[in-house]
Amino acid sequence: MNILLTGATGFLGSYLLRKLLEMDHNVIILKRTTSNTWRIDSLLSQVKSYDIDKVNIEKPFEENKIDIVIHTATNYGRNANKIYDVVETNLMFSLKLLETATFFNTDTFFNTDTLLYEYLNHYTLSKKQFVEWLVFFSEKIKIVNLKLEHIYGPKDDENKFVTWLVRQLIKNVDTIDLTEGNQKRDFIYIDDVVNAYILLIEKSKNLNNFSEFDVGTGNQIKIKDFILKVYETIKQKQPIRTKLNFGAKPYRKNEFMEIKENIKPLLDLGWRPIVSLDEGIDRLVEEELKCQQKSN
Repeated sequence: MNILLTGATGFLGSYLLRKLLEMDHNVIILKRTTSNTWRIDSLLSQVKSYDIDKVNIEKPFEENKIDIVIHTATNYGRNANKIYDVVETNLMFSLKLLETATFFNTDTFFNTDTLLYEYLNHYTLSKKQFVEWLVFFSEKIKIVNLKLEHIYGPKDDENKFVTWLVRQLIKNVDTIDLTEGNQKRDFIYIDDVVNAYILLIEKSKNLNNFSEFDVGTGNQIKIKDFILKVYETIKQKQPIRTKLNFGAKPYRKNEFMEIKENIKPLLDLGWRPIVSLDEGIDRLVEEELKCQQKSN
């Protein structure tokens, strides 16, 4: 199939790109001239790419018969991003992409959503507002909306919680100030998320015009327990003296203590999470240790 992928230079998008190419799909990617392509440099010769800051969004559709759009590009609102910039990416650009795909008779639009609730922050609000437009457009184009739990794995952004935590512990910083850590999250390894996308691509012909799937392991763990697992994993590989200062920081405003998720619809299609939490943490730590050794 001809698949248009956004966010290919990001964490999830880069893993998806590699898997799609392994399956011999023709992949067209959208990026910016300023995009950092370090995750996919070895793959760029195998794809057709468009710098969306230089060409109209219609051009990839005019030059290629796109069967599926997989939309993973997002703005998390970090690094002091203005709310306008978050809305511009997560709502306005996304809506333009959706409308263009509909106009050019694309079969299916895969959207990457979050299980975080709507009014947590401006990122989640913008994501949920776009879902309303997905429902509206589902009369004209098939929609598959994937609501993702907390993804982790090698090559994630350093400002993401799990990667940041692992790197701080490997550096042996003196202390890490944390909340009490009683909020529960479902941590899912990147490979399992990619496999969910692949399965849904294969099953898309039989899905309803608007389908939503929660993507998680179904097992929630207190953040404090997750942090301690990471700590013990690193401790087995190198000396560690970092003090974990639980309770030093307050919970963020509107913090939620548990995720409401239902992965049964995904399980019913035959998907299963393969990578256990212990295995996933070990893989991530091993990769981060290798990167540290190379940089030294």
